[in-house]
Amino acid sequence: MNILVTGGSGFLGSHLCKRFIKDGHSVICLDNFITGKKENIEELLENPKFSLVEHDISNPICFGGKLDWVFHFASIASPVFYLKYPIKTLKSGLNGTHNCLGIAKMHKAKFFLASTSEIYGDPLVHPQTEDYWGNVNSIGPRSCYDESKRGAEALTYAYMRSHDVDVRVIRIFNTYGPNMQLDDGRVVSNFIVSALKNIDLTVYGDGDQTRSFCYVDDLIEGICRLMNVDYKQPVNLGNPGEYKMTDLAEMVIKSLGSRSKIRFEPLPQDDPKRRKPDITLAKKILGWQPAIPVELGIKKTAEYFAKELKK
Repeated sequence: MNILVTGGSGFLGSHLCKRFIKDGHSVICLDNFITGKKENIEELLENPKFSLVEHDISNPICFGGKLDWVFHFASIASPVFYLKYPIKTLKSGLNGTHNCLGIAKMHKAKFFLASTSEIYGDPLVHPQTEDYWGNVNSIGPRSCYDESKRGAEALTYAYMRSHDVDVRVIRIFNTYGPNMQLDDGRVVSNFIVSALKNIDLTVYGDGDQTRSFCYVDDLIEGICRLMNVDYKQPVNLGNPGEYKMTDLAEMVIKSLGSRSKIRFEPLPQDDPKRRKPDITLAKKILGWQPAIPVELGIKKTAEYFAKELKK
């Protein structure tokens, strides 16, 4: 198949491009490199089935030839960067989704949206199921990301209903692994980099807030399975194992043999207290559940970060 992947040099997009090439597909990778890195896709650049287009998907673009799928993974998903670039974050989620849906419509291609667990906000329902509408502050500092994804979902289903675009939507819960940025600002990368440097790990609040962590290979497998089933409603993809921040910090320190300690800072505004996916639906329609334990995933990710720190 011919597949367009926006954000294809980013963390998730680069893994997706590699999987599609491995599976024999042709891939157009589109990225503006705000947070993506060409290094992430360097091994694909000489492959005749892979092409790279440098472009901001917030701006319209046309493609010749035939497209079978449009995967919209372009997004500023890191808190450090979406707080720095709130308008660009909104544009990639809203304008970018609109443009991608237009491309899918024109090519009669299927459309795959990377949404997020952040659409649930600071949830009042736990664990979060796909039918939960969320508890989101639409004007808070995090809203640029949360609302960009909620708006992206609304656009996706408007195109499905109005233009009969065949859609797939995943709500991604915390995912980690190689190709993450060192300064990503998310908890796993923060903890691993600090532990490798033997400096204090920063835990916000009292450390009792929870997250669930899915290794990137598991997530990519779930994405590929959803491609192959006819299911158009949102699907949670994440690891239902739930960790307190203090427990995760201690695990990272122990796993990496670090001399780091834990220090506490005030909790950022609107930071969710609990986050855990209900993956009953993914199990039922995809036969999918995470296979890689968090401790093993942490070690694999730390190996990648250790090499990056030496550069």
